[in-house]
Amino acid sequence: MKLKNIAGLLGAAVVAGGMLASGAASAQEKIGFVYVGPIGDHGWTYRHDIGRLAVEKAFGDKVKTTYVESVKEGADSERVIRKMAADGHKVIFTTSFGFMNPTVKVAKQFPKSMFEHATGYKRVDNVSTYAARFYEGRYVIGKIAGKMTKTNVIGYVGSFPIPEVVRGINATTLAARSVNPDVQVKVAWVNTWYDPGKEGDAAKALIDQGADIILQHTDSPAPLQVAESRGVWGVGQASDMSKFAAKAQLTAIIDNWDKYYVDRVKAALDGTWKSEDTWGGLDSKMVEIAPYNDAIPADVVALAEEAHKGIIDGSIKPFAGPIKAQDGTVKVKEGEALDDGALLGMDWYVEGVQGKLPKGN
Repeated sequence: MKLKNIAGLLGAAVVAGGMLASGAASAQEKIGFVYVGPIGDHGWTYRHDIGRLAVEKAFGDKVKTTYVESVKEGADSERVIRKMAADGHKVIFTTSFGFMNPTVKVAKQFPKSMFEHATGYKRVDNVSTYAARFYEGRYVIGKIAGKMTKTNVIGYVGSFPIPEVVRGINATTLAARSVNPDVQVKVAWVNTWYDPGKEGDAAKALIDQGADIILQHTDSPAPLQVAESRGVWGVGQASDMSKFAAKAQLTAIIDNWDKYYVDRVKAALDGTWKSEDTWGGLDSKMVEIAPYNDAIPADVVALAEEAHKGIIDGSIKPFAGPIKAQDGTVKVKEGEALDDGALLGMDWYVEGVQGKLPKGN
């Protein structure tokens, strides 16, 4: 996932907590984090940095965490990751889809370091992958959106048309139309993870097209703030954004990386770390739902909670058939459900999503 400018930080990682005395440094293991956005985005990167702080709290002076924020995907990220490895970081977390190839490339050159890549799928002996089933949270929220809309138009601010984002759009649409078959979802692609100006403009355009609920898979509170200024509902992304738009936020999806980061650092420290893939959801609390707005009727909250509990106990599968694609063809038959492989490669819209899905990203 994620992307933005590096702003001259390629030379060295930003060290959290200030400089340490040279005598103490040798006793500590260095744990690094590479971020695509600023830690103050109040979304994706903000929540990853909360996880970094959880590592500091859990291990105290046994570790020293460092981070570099606002790193561009591609060559810039490769230089940052390599610098961290060369500086002796024991574990390096790279937190954006576009960091995948650079992470694997550097990992092969530094076999003694352990690498953790968020939202990717390529692994080698010293690279693990991890992600969250955000679509589960979006299915819960879709139930609320389907009931709360008056115009039957839901607006969705999308970052990049990669499977992760498409899954979220589709899960929201399926859930909303399960309680309100008249719902249509309009998507505005901004081709960035973090750009408050573009995100806000996209939200305005969607509202002008009739949307009275704004969802997003971008990282700033701008779409939610626009929703509040225009008197429509919105949903927070990655963290509880209610402090930015208390009236408008219906709820929010919360990314919770804390336990994962603590567990993986512990494994590295005690010698049990191994390359693996993790895809956690509501059941593991890697995905959480923020408190519901008091304006949501009790029966709608009950619908959302039913979906929430059903996903956790396995009685509800967001991508269980029958499911039709945008063109009306049956993609999933009744009694069947998409497996993880199909979800990870999702490149099509479900029925009810308007517009053409961009290709080539």
